[in-house]
Amino acid sequence: MRTLLALSALLLATTAHAAEPGELARWEAQAKRVTITRDDFGIPHIKGKSNADAVFGMIYAQAEDDFNRIEVNYLNALGRMAEAEGEKAIWTDLRQRLWIDDTELKAEYAKSPAWLQALMTSWADGLNYWLEKHPGRARVLTRFEPWMALAFSEGSIGGDIESVNTTRLQNFHENRNIALSAADRGAVATEPAGSNGFAIAPSNTAAKRALLLINPHTSFFFRSESQLQSDEGIDAYGATTWGQFFIYQGWNPNLGWMHTSSGADVIDEFALTIETRDGKPGYRYGNEWKPLERRDITLAIKDAAPRTITTWASVHGPIVRAEGEKWVAVSLMHKPSAALQQSWLRTTAKDLKDYMRIADLRANSSNATLFASRQGDIAYLHPQFMPKRDNRFDYTRPVDGNDPATNWQGEHAVEDLPNAINPKSGWAMNTNNWPWSAAGASSPKQADYPKYIDSQTENPRGVNATRLLSAKADHTPDTLLETAYDPWLSGFAALIPTLVEAYDGLPTADPMRATLQGPIGALRTWDYKTSEASVPTTLATRWGETLWARFGEQARAERMPMIDFLKVRVSNTDKLVALADTSGGLTREWGKWDVPWGEVNRYQRVSPAIEQAFTDAAPSIPIPFASANWGSLASYGTVRPTGMKRSYGRYGNSFVAVVEFGPTVKARAIMAGGQSSDPASPHYNDQAERYRTHDFRPVYLTPADLKGHVVRSYAPGS
Repeated sequence: MRTLLALSALLLATTAHAAEPGELARWEAQAKRVTITRDDFGIPHIKGKSNADAVFGMIYAQAEDDFNRIEVNYLNALGRMAEAEGEKAIWTDLRQRLWIDDTELKAEYAKSPAWLQALMTSWADGLNYWLEKHPGRARVLTRFEPWMALAFSEGSIGGDIESVNTTRLQNFHENRNIALSAADRGAVATEPAGSNGFAIAPSNTAAKRALLLINPHTSFFFRSESQLQSDEGIDAYGATTWGQFFIYQGWNPNLGWMHTSSGADVIDEFALTIETRDGKPGYRYGNEWKPLERRDITLAIKDAAPRTITTWASVHGPIVRAEGEKWVAVSLMHKPSAALQQSWLRTTAKDLKDYMRIADLRANSSNATLFASRQGDIAYLHPQFMPKRDNRFDYTRPVDGNDPATNWQGEHAVEDLPNAINPKSGWAMNTNNWPWSAAGASSPKQADYPKYIDSQTENPRGVNATRLLSAKADHTPDTLLETAYDPWLSGFAALIPTLVEAYDGLPTADPMRATLQGPIGALRTWDYKTSEASVPTTLATRWGETLWARFGEQARAERMPMIDFLKVRVSNTDKLVALADTSGGLTREWGKWDVPWGEVNRYQRVSPAIEQAFTDAAPSIPIPFASANWGSLASYGTVRPTGMKRSYGRYGNSFVAVVEFGPTVKARAIMAGGQSSDPASPHYNDQAERYRTHDFRPVYLTPADLKGHVVRSYAPGS
């Protein structure tokens, strides 16, 4: 009987939700108002009668290419991943559900403007029509409702909610002391989350036309590429996060936008002294005692009984962990409808003034923006959601939540933020670094703003970008791409001389001299540029990873940038021992220490799975790029599976485009792998070699561009 019940539950979970009366006819009628044109790279160009029709076609095309990622994104966004993955997903689900509540989202949907409701309805209809045509493909989400779009209204690689550590959340709720992972402690050289964006003014270009570099750094295959058009007026092209119906990073005929993850301080922790009265936990808030708000959250779990967890919240937000005897609450932006409105409306903007009007929705919290337009305007824009706070307090650490003075006090106006609009330098950039170098000498001045406005530092990519952009005044799309792929590694340019100096300081009889003679010789003459043939890049990268594993946790504790810490806080002996260990490890694995970078740094796509099972036994291709940790503008973050000699890319440069805004827009682009997740598709991995050599393909924006490049044109469902 138990087996029969389990089988019945499985069938219910995997059987498509039947269309309700009249729905199928409505979907089929809408599909006839949409055309999906696939070009010779498999990229969909969607045209609809209305904006809502275009959304219907866009999400249908996404589902054709990778429904699994759409479903996974919404299982995560809705806090329902445990329904597919079981108990291992409980704490990520709970984290999400601390903010995401179905009842609240349904109310937000009801209050949203009619035009947004129409888009959300078409989004759900497009997915449900695809499921109707492909029964049994969903693991959990066999039916999408319009309000669900509000759960995932901002396209970043990691939303604000993901800043909450799930191990600490579990420790709090289960009164446990599970150790943090090496990555959480800072003891692993994980690839920095974020992106690069460059905007070049006409005064700095050969053709006197503004240029925009769009260079997201995400996990590979995280976004699709598409063109979205309608007779009603939408006309946008670019990268879309799977499951969303707006172009997240891209352009329209008038302007372009590139989002980079920001260090703006928009997520704060408040430490509370808890006082229990009549069995109810509460806290002092000034001169009064406030009870914590209780909410019982029930999580459905695959192959297990549902679990109900009691959660608590203060005026600041949900309680997410304990620190000593105190409970810690988190404040962050939660504006689902406004965020989705801003995400869509900016794709329709006509000029800088229009874009700034839309930015005044102030529902973009985690992203800086690089902007360029046909009118010649460029800008660096700080994230528009910025709470006002008392500048006496250090919000980079938990502040005293019992003191009302620490609480948020409204929001800053957009014009109060450290933006760089049409800077005299003629360029603007961001590499997930601070805004104080966004436009060279024309950058905003840190002293003019409260210290909480930005909590980031300069980073190695920012050093490299500033060096390159300051030195050139006649950019073309080609030279801007050369800048974006410049191979110089500023971090090693700062670190390797200290290593060579340490070696030169060894006594003549020290046995380390003989051991390291070859590796030091290679590093001594290195120009700090990465390439497939570069032996020093292999040595330096593995050496840096070794040091990071040994000192990363200490650097984080001391709140020092890693390059600075390794340069000045690590002893000469430790640097030399780490190099000896590195060269010894290479020799054991490869039979020699002088291994070219392309031999160890690889690209591989072995399956449609989100988490790839990399293996040295399967084919792979060399990649010349390096980690952004060391200053590589072309970010390439890798993982080395246990027992493997090679490292395989999984994060970094993904969709990349260069856009020129003239009388008509011209663009070229590249994507890691290809558009489709289906191994049988010709577009599963057809861009891999282009990705390796950054041989950008043309982007087809007009019927004339598409002529001769159309593989198929069809209506959804046909």
